[in-house]
Amino acid sequence: MASPEETPLLDVKDLKIYFEKKRGLFKKEITQVKAVDGISFQIQEGETLGLVGESGCGKSTTGRGISQLIPPTEGDVLFQGENLAGLSRNDLRKKRRDMQMVFQDPYSSLNPRLTVEDILAEPLKAHGVKNRQERLEKINAMLDVVGLNRNYAYRYAHEFSGGQRQRIGIARALILNPKLIIADEPVAALDVSIQAQILNLLKDLQEEFQLTYLFISHDLSVVRHLTNRLAVMYLGRMAEIGNTEKIFSNPLHPYTQTLLSAIPVSNPRHKRERIILKGDVPSPVNPPKGCAFAGRCPKVFDRCYEERPSLLTIDDDHQVACHLYDDQSGGEPS
Repeated sequence: MASPEETPLLDVKDLKIYFEKKRGLFKKEITQVKAVDGISFQIQEGETLGLVGESGCGKSTTGRGISQLIPPTEGDVLFQGENLAGLSRNDLRKKRRDMQMVFQDPYSSLNPRLTVEDILAEPLKAHGVKNRQERLEKINAMLDVVGLNRNYAYRYAHEFSGGQRQRIGIARALILNPKLIIADEPVAALDVSIQAQILNLLKDLQEEFQLTYLFISHDLSVVRHLTNRLAVMYLGRMAEIGNTEKIFSNPLHPYTQTLLSAIPVSNPRHKRERIILKGDVPSPVNPPKGCAFAGRCPKVFDRCYEERPSLLTIDDDHQVACHLYDDQSGGEPS
């Protein structure tokens, strides 16, 4: 864990991202979908933070909010100590040189009308590299780095497999030599054998270029392979955050315990007790007043329905948002 005086590369403070939704017979009633509902975390330079949770919990929206692709409703995103929300469009574009994204779907994230050279040249042109020969040298060097043939620069995206397309997407993210990569489910759309290749590539690139990752995924086994720290989200809120191995060996939040119980065990002799949840995920249009997980939690008690838990520090680099660990809980699990 970094020392308290060390400035994190990324510092997210009480981030909220709400979307307006019209409903009713004449679509005049406006409600808010609380996709991200007040989360905070930090990422130190050189580390990898995994952001996990089931589909619809707000992981991808968080990544887009950090990069300002979706304007946050409230909260601060400090990158290298500077609040991105307060920057002009021109200053934000300059800052994005150090913050790039790798998207989930390598089929839709690449423009089919452009060659690989054109795709990789776009960010270079946007950031002032006007000489074509200079751009081509950088493109060829980056194709070498991600394990693609230089001749691929003259081909179109539809001519490649999913794994090759994702390598092109990674090359596009890296070509400006950024400090932070936000990887949004980068292997979810790939075959298992290709997933391993891309994950190993990401690890190698992190060492070579001293990269920092925010790695968004729903696959906990993948996250364990790649991350130093883990953040668990549920219904737009943070449930637990800390050292990856600590959370895997001692999950504290009942939701984290449920997620880990669902990971397949390779050895059939080692049995893991599966936790089966009852009930449905609450609506982000009208989230619960108290704990978002209270309606499905096997350890719920009265306070959980009334008061939203804050992140409690349990020990060095391990925090959990659960009343079970609050000395003032005033109740026993049911």
